[in-house]
Amino acid sequence: MTIKFCGAAREVTGSSHLITLTDGYKILLDCGMYQGNSKDMDSFNENWLFKPSEIDCLILSHAHIDHTGRVPKLVKDGFRGDIISTHATRSLCSIMLLDSAKIQERDAHYHNKKNKDKIKPLYSSEDVHKTMNHFVGIGYNHWYEIEDGIRIYFKDAGHILGSASVTLEIEEHGKTTRIGFTGDIGRPNRPILRDPQPMPGVEYLICESTYGNKEHTAPPKESDKLLEIINEVCVENKGKLIIPAFSVGRTQEIVYMLDQMANKKLLPAIPIYVDSPLAVNATTIFGTHPECFDDELNEYMLTDSNPFGFNDLYYVHDLETSKSLNHTKEPCIIISASGMMNAGRVKHHLFNSITHSKNAILIVGYCAPYTPGGILRSGADKITLFGQRLPVNAKIYIMDSFSAHADRKEMKHFISNQKGHIRKLFLVHGTFDRQEEFKEYLEGEGFQNIYIPELGDEVRI
Repeated sequence: MTIKFCGAAREVTGSSHLITLTDGYKILLDCGMYQGNSKDMDSFNENWLFKPSEIDCLILSHAHIDHTGRVPKLVKDGFRGDIISTHATRSLCSIMLLDSAKIQERDAHYHNKKNKDKIKPLYSSEDVHKTMNHFVGIGYNHWYEIEDGIRIYFKDAGHILGSASVTLEIEEHGKTTRIGFTGDIGRPNRPILRDPQPMPGVEYLICESTYGNKEHTAPPKESDKLLEIINEVCVENKGKLIIPAFSVGRTQEIVYMLDQMANKKLLPAIPIYVDSPLAVNATTIFGTHPECFDDELNEYMLTDSNPFGFNDLYYVHDLETSKSLNHTKEPCIIISASGMMNAGRVKHHLFNSITHSKNAILIVGYCAPYTPGGILRSGADKITLFGQRLPVNAKIYIMDSFSAHADRKEMKHFISNQKGHIRKLFLVHGTFDRQEEFKEYLEGEGFQNIYIPELGDEVRI
């Protein structure tokens, strides 16, 4: 049996890992899109390290595009098996993959109008519709038989709605092997979702390492810090606060926090816009999956039936309203996708706000180094947007405590029950420098046989 690392190997995006059984049966864990501008990864999204038609089964840990974004291309290129996910992941994929297709179609149309070299999207909206027919939704906390001798078990990973860790139990030639995949590990004591649940014991574990060298700000301070930033930017400076946020998870968490402030009469009377069609649709889906909510939110909803809506909050659907926000002079908050600022409406808000010192950008999560978000996180005083070199005069705030990714202590705690079981631990979904530090940290905590695979590495187990 082998594991081949086909994505998110010494990178944070493009998650994809191929398990090949001794009889040739192939299981793909995630099929993510690379999101970033590294020249070394230029061809990643176009090419495969395997033949899609030979994959028997695809398992998705959660709906984020860096874990699912190439699934329609997989189907387009010959995959015909089942796509197994939680019910909520299937619901979110139905809108997120369609949104991804439309962005690619629009970008290709725009490029082809201006350039002689014609490009095609990775896949079309029609490819997404065909893809959804392959989905099989299953629940948490029970074993599901994929094939004779192959069973899967989902536990709530607490990362986004429907996120799951994956445990595979494989019987071959009278021997049973358990392989685990953490997916992206969420954080304990976060709003909306349940805390991450520990996985069953496994012999081989593929573990994320996004924040392998960091520890986040303690959650109790973040609401106060967010309110402080809002008052400084929107009340004192009368500027715009732009919050680039992923449409799924981060946006709903911020809106829920603002809803709580509004109910406590702490929020200043300024308009707040959620400017992302995907975020609007995702928020609707959140409401249809209360099985993923934690006890705190269920109790909160006894007094506030809509935790994602309050006075002065506006969900922006149409493009014209979105454009008008670029030119408004009123103090306001704009929450818009994408979180890394490399696509979507937020790029336009950034373009129109970044040069004005009264405005501010609040970064609330990880940004790949080569994205506009990563460039701003690094402290750059200039940035190129839509072909123009602009001075960064707006203030840049960073609040990593909003991250849906566990920090190094939280990841160590999540896998602590595996100590003594694991024969080999593979670190994926992290930059190499952070992975090296996380490896050293885990070794200091008693973990052994830790391996950091490169893209394309294939390991026998």
